[in-house]
Amino acid sequence: MRLTWQQVLRRLPPRNRFFAFLQWAGELRDRRVLHADIVAGVTVALVLVPQSMAYAQLAGLEPYYGLYASFLPGIIAALFGSSRQLATGPVAVVSLMTASALEPLALDPASYVSYAIILAFLVGLFQLSLGLFRLGVLVNFLSHPVVVGFTNAAAIIIATSQIGKLFGVSVERSEYHYQTVWNVLVEAASQTHVYTLVMGLVALAIMLGLKKLDPRLPNVLIAVVVTTLAAWLLDYEAAGGAVVGSIPQGLPLPRVPEFDLTVMLQLLGTAAIVSLIGFMEAISVAKAIAARTRQRLDPNQELIGQGLGNFVGSFFQSYPVSGSFSRSAVNLSTGAVTGFSAVVTGLIVAATLLVLTPLLYHLPQATLAAVIIMAVVNLVRVEPIVYAWRVQRHDGIVAVVVFGLTLILAPQLEWGIVAGLLLSLGLFLYRTMKPRVVSLSLHYDGSLRDADLYNLQSCDSIAVIRFDGALYFANTGHFEDAMLERAANKPWLRFIVVDAEGINEIDATGEEMLHLLARRLHAAGVELVFARAKKQVLDVLVRTRFVEHLGEEHFTRLRNQAIDFARTEIDCNCEQCPLLVAMPRTEQDDELICPAAVRARDAAAAAERDQA
Repeated sequence: MRLTWQQVLRRLPPRNRFFAFLQWAGELRDRRVLHADIVAGVTVALVLVPQSMAYAQLAGLEPYYGLYASFLPGIIAALFGSSRQLATGPVAVVSLMTASALEPLALDPASYVSYAIILAFLVGLFQLSLGLFRLGVLVNFLSHPVVVGFTNAAAIIIATSQIGKLFGVSVERSEYHYQTVWNVLVEAASQTHVYTLVMGLVALAIMLGLKKLDPRLPNVLIAVVVTTLAAWLLDYEAAGGAVVGSIPQGLPLPRVPEFDLTVMLQLLGTAAIVSLIGFMEAISVAKAIAARTRQRLDPNQELIGQGLGNFVGSFFQSYPVSGSFSRSAVNLSTGAVTGFSAVVTGLIVAATLLVLTPLLYHLPQATLAAVIIMAVVNLVRVEPIVYAWRVQRHDGIVAVVVFGLTLILAPQLEWGIVAGLLLSLGLFLYRTMKPRVVSLSLHYDGSLRDADLYNLQSCDSIAVIRFDGALYFANTGHFEDAMLERAANKPWLRFIVVDAEGINEIDATGEEMLHLLARRLHAAGVELVFARAKKQVLDVLVRTRFVEHLGEEHFTRLRNQAIDFARTEIDCNCEQCPLLVAMPRTEQDDELICPAAVRARDAAAAAERDQA
């Protein structure tokens, strides 16, 4: 059948799914919305300009590259992302990961810049691909404990990396970050540049004081203005103080990244990790905002927005960016309604590059160090690690291991994340290898409950077993051993009723094991019956003809039906059966109380006497 072009268009995804800005562009006709977005955009820009310069230095780049990364990427991400208030641009963690990836590779400043732009290109391409193919679920492989452990360690690494700039000393980088920090402290003990230290402490005091006095004040901008004026008036540079210096005036011109296949292959793994960590940060912020604004959030669309921001930014000399928690919070609190606020922010950054760069010449490097320290201090949070430990000790172990390895192995940050991923998957497999296998009996409230936990008597002829987990290759042995153990401990057992409600999935190994187990038990005079099996599990067992092999009567919708079937088969009419009447377990539990089991025992004994 041939399709008309109208039918083809109808089958394509709606245009506003990709061009997300079409969903809110019409709202700008309301002057109140437009005014709110302009105010919010200007406010965020006042925070972004000094922060972006500081983060660029953290990434190992000249400060003006932070302004380049704040211009177009934030605008593109807002136009194509699903979150209206997410502020995209340079962030601390991604900047640190950029530096850790590039320092071992770059031999000179020019190649360092080129590699940073290539990394932004790869990050954007990776995120964009994930978004277009609707693969945002891959981010779920980064578990919360991994992110918490990494973020805490990264915050400490970022803060300690600024100690040298705060004290006005510099040392040669060592193999590991903790060695560099120690050398800086040793050097600072005797070679501290007093003017630099005072300037940094003044900047910290201004930001802390204003934040406590009135959080609405642009404390970062005020600290930058005050210290820059002080440096100019006091001729701080002549006294040996380090300043930002000359910043190229004008917007970044479009330029194709200098692609180097060898470098791209070396950066590929890091790009994937930066993409996931960056997007994890962005989507976490976006979800927190959406919870307050009740807007619809599409993770895959957000991946497209973040990916396009990095991809397009790489053609305008940008390094990798992500969503910022602090600036997004400012954006939301100052009343931003649509993504147009990010457009306003980008335009203010552009104006800064065109007009205001000469005013930033005397900005002290110590002030930028103080800005970074203030920005990351709130990322150090022990409570989530403690909480993870309380919820599941394995999660607490993962968080602590990732935290410790990231600190120890820095600047090779990716190994902490890789170790966390492998440990998380390993512990998950370990937990699911041995799910709970519970023997059920009638409780005093009339329900079937754990016989061991509630000290309940169990039937000698019929065992009711509940398996709490998917039946797959890693735990089929555990399931089989549990069934055979029940059969061995009850010599007069005739039926095992498997309460299959907890089995959500079964794979080929699990299905094959059921075939073999059914044969082994049948040879020992024990039959399997399944109750409450879910449709997806039953469908597998029907397709593999296991239901046909065992018999459809061995599969029931309710546990009581399975028990009644078993009692009928063994001709048990005992009204005091533990599956019908709740009875406490006694010291005489080894004595047979099931009439069917007693008959079977007596028959076996008579057969032995006849043979004798």
